[in-house]
Amino acid sequence: MAPLRFSANLSWLFPELSGFPARLRAAGSSGFEAAEIGWPYAEPPEALARAAREAGLRVVLINTPPGDREKGENGLGAVPGRQAAFREGLEQAVLYAKALGCSRIHLMAGRVPKGADRTAVRGEMEVVFLENLRHAAEVLAQENLVGLLEPINTRITDPRYFLDTPQQAAAILQKVGRPNLQLQMDLFHWQIMDGNLTGNVREFLPIVGHVQVAQVPGRGEPDSPGELNFSYLFQLLEDEGYTGFVGCEYQPRGEGGLSLAPGKGLWRDTVDRGCLPPHGLRGRAPAPLRRHSRGPELAAFILGDEGPPAGWPVRSCAPATCLWDGEQHD
Repeated sequence: MAPLRFSANLSWLFPELSGFPARLRAAGSSGFEAAEIGWPYAEPPEALARAAREAGLRVVLINTPPGDREKGENGLGAVPGRQAAFREGLEQAVLYAKALGCSRIHLMAGRVPKGADRTAVRGEMEVVFLENLRHAAEVLAQENLVGLLEPINTRITDPRYFLDTPQQAAAILQKVGRPNLQLQMDLFHWQIMDGNLTGNVREFLPIVGHVQVAQVPGRGEPDSPGELNFSYLFQLLEDEGYTGFVGCEYQPRGEGGLSLAPGKGLWRDTVDRGCLPPHGLRGRAPAPLRRHSRGPELAAFILGDEGPPAGWPVRSCAPATCLWDGEQHD
């Protein structure tokens, strides 16, 4: 059972820094091994690729361009009359993905047109989306890339977004029937629209190519107050065999706000890299640095509520990733 791996979503994290190259450097310095960028298109791809290399980061996800934001567009994949613009944006996304070494592109569905009845236009929009997805699958296959479909909740985040439940997205993927198109599981959106996360994770994980997380309802860090028990959910993902990255797509508290960054977080990634604060996150001295535990036990240990779970092998801290002091721990 492989431990979860986390990627820093740089469209959300490090908001105090201007520009993605600076955020890439900050993510690398915080111990992340991967990053994702919603829309990287304001920066030259070569500059981003260079910054990622210098930071020691893999870029694991980007989105297709949103379209005309001034006109309220938020993706074009299912928008009637915008097929040509979607395909142009796809070509741009592929160019960036190749430059960045990024294997996954979120193919944004877009919004129901203003003034239109969702039910009335659903059939037409699905036909457009299927057509564009079949085209995208062929383009992406030529470059060995994967396209992702992400349902976005229509109760809080985007009331007019076309693709809003995992069931709808899975049905569309089944109709397209291309192996290089997969589902993007954002637990924030899934909880708001459908709940039943245990059942939905187990049902849809076989077709999931990427996961993202944030607390509900405020879209804060996973350890902030809210509806979701992330110790349980992270353990569930591991138990079900998920081996991809988990994107940290949340609103941080203060500068950076990296509750899942190595050395600062709730989850095993903290301990895998051997970085704990010298006196624990709540003031108690930590036990020897260890790894490989069950999720709830690990969370309690890192938070300082309990001692370490039995069975952890000792592991020393690597100075390059330890954020708490300048000394190597034995």
